[in-house]
Amino acid sequence: MTTNSVSLDDIRAARDRISSSIVRTPLVRLNVDANDIYLKLENLQPIGSFKLRGAGNAIAMAKPDDLARGVFTASAGNMAQGVAWHARRLGIKCTVVVPDHAPATKLEAITRLGATYIKVPFDEWWQVLVTRQFAGLDGFFVHSVSDPAVIAGNGTIGLEIVEDLPDVDTILVPYGGGGLSSGIATAVKALKPDTKVFACEVETSAAFAAALAAGEPTKIEYKASFVDGIGSGSVLAEMWPIVSRLLDGSIVMSLSDVAEAVRILAARNRVIAEGAGAAPVAAALAERKNGNPRGKVVCVVSGGNIDLEKLAMIFRKEI
Repeated sequence: MTTNSVSLDDIRAARDRISSSIVRTPLVRLNVDANDIYLKLENLQPIGSFKLRGAGNAIAMAKPDDLARGVFTASAGNMAQGVAWHARRLGIKCTVVVPDHAPATKLEAITRLGATYIKVPFDEWWQVLVTRQFAGLDGFFVHSVSDPAVIAGNGTIGLEIVEDLPDVDTILVPYGGGGLSSGIATAVKALKPDTKVFACEVETSAAFAAALAAGEPTKIEYKASFVDGIGSGSVLAEMWPIVSRLLDGSIVMSLSDVAEAVRILAARNRVIAEGAGAAPVAAALAERKNGNPRGKVVCVVSGGNIDLEKLAMIFRKEI
């Protein structure tokens, strides 16, 4: 199995491997006037993020000898928690390389789960994703984006969406590196080819939208914001063939619209979402306002790990 060859069978096999360690998350309506927007609540996973799925599948597929020296990953926080959660379950060492803007709530969670982290500048952190190496770490590396086993684990979300809403028309997915959106799209396109799957990005870090416009991965200026779970300075080269083939486009939102979506989720559905998890909701509401409702829409609320002070600032409309 390679990044470009993840199949429906791989995703179904992943579901069998991880079913005992993840939550089959609910699909509920967004409580707004338009009642055909749905929420896939991955923020309800034990670590507050979908990353438990991909991390669990990757580690389950690793050989025992590969895990003997422990595991490590490069993550802004959520994959770190996914890998750390499974490492603690198996009693193995876990180290995480994090970017310098990683939020405190995610760093605290990494420590709480028994892992250690190394903080580096964003560009250095991104190079770990590119090279899959970090000086001094020699354990089993779990790539947060392009590991085929991770993509297959993420794809189990697509299986659940189609089973719970067979007539889904559109799925909106946060886009960080493409591992979540491509996994979901692989499953959904195999089962329901007419369903559209769109990436959701924010204006400060829309690398996929820039690549689509250029016809190839291109570097952009990445600006850190409260939406810390998605975005990068460029699309990973190995992901471009798969995301450009599977995804139907990118919807780019402003930070203010994402902040408003965080408030709406809390007020209407009593759901706490981090910025990345709220981005699809912002996109769904914007598309509807612009006269492009896209039928029955599922928003993947990818996670809910947000610093409480940032959440308070959003609620006070200071962000």
